[in-house]
Amino acid sequence: MEYIKAPMNYIGNKYRIMGQIQKWFPKNVDLMVDIFCGGCDVTFNTSANEHIANDLNFFVIDIYKEFQRLGIEETICRIDDIINEWKLTKEDKAAYERFRNHYNATKNPLDLYVLMCFSFNYQFRFNSAHEYNNPFGKDRSSFNEVMRDNLSRLQGIIEQIRYISCDFREFDYSLMKEGDFLYADPPYLITCGSYNDGKRGFKGWNGDDERALYDILDSLNERRIKFALSNVSHHKGAINNILLDWKKERKYHMHRINFNYNNCNYHTKNSNNVTQEVLVTNY
Repeated sequence: MEYIKAPMNYIGNKYRIMGQIQKWFPKNVDLMVDIFCGGCDVTFNTSANEHIANDLNFFVIDIYKEFQRLGIEETICRIDDIINEWKLTKEDKAAYERFRNHYNATKNPLDLYVLMCFSFNYQFRFNSAHEYNNPFGKDRSSFNEVMRDNLSRLQGIIEQIRYISCDFREFDYSLMKEGDFLYADPPYLITCGSYNDGKRGFKGWNGDDERALYDILDSLNERRIKFALSNVSHHKGAINNILLDWKKERKYHMHRINFNYNNCNYHTKNSNNVTQEVLVTNY
């Protein structure tokens, strides 16, 4: 099966393991809630009558809302206009930095998307003042044909998604009922992901957050609402005991996911250092 790739390389995205996790997803979903949607790879590829995509990172949510407002064809035209106006290329660092200063002064969501396309590793990085501070992706980053095609493929899909930006604790779970499905891909408590270090202009993730999420999932379970949780049980000798104890106590199902995080050196010759990604379901 060919999956739709989100038009941004959001850290922690599930595109490369979509087949592994989706085989455990329920069929015939009415409302699908992606509570930590990130770049929305899972949202775009999960069949449901309705979709809600939520993320604390309102910058990303605002980008997708802007795509919806403009429509995909107009979005691509305006991206090309921005690139031409600011003379952005893979080689011109000065042009990138001028455009970054412009974005930080105006905060236009579409400008942020274009800025990300020319930044180092295509990452969203902000300082504590919510100013974009990712450096230039010299000779590597641009709004290339692959990203253009990925954006084009959202025509007819993105219009159907309701985007929300709030802390997972603040989401209105009373919207959900039996027959709905929630997918949770939170920051991983024991890994090296930059989304878990507070450097994106948002707070990091800790044990209290982990337990609060599990309480919410338990409440959904009590209401017979299905959920799937992506997480990591082991990493570089560390063990997520909060996860393992919760899964054992509640008798949820844990499925092993095979994925090699080469950029974090997750796999080493020492078998004790292997990272194990998992998917926990209540069905």
